[in-house]
Amino acid sequence: MNAQVLRGSKQEIAESLTRIVGEVREAIVFIDEEPDASVDPGEDIFAEMEPFTSSAGGADYTREAIYTPMEGE
Repeated sequence: MNAQVLRGSKQEIAESLTRIVGEVREAIVFIDEEPDASVDPGEDIFAEMEPFTSSAGGADYTREAIYTPMEGE
């Protein structure tokens, strides 16, 4: 399987998609929306994509762990 990123307007992306050789089984689409006052600022906007993410076992993905220098860095 080969992943490709298509950027541009809806029309440009649709045209690029039709030129891809082979079967296209899934697509992730980002849609810019007007800010919604009912959305909680602390809400995880990528929670619905969790099944498509990968993580290494035993790794610490907390913000503190990512931004704290490790010994020897």
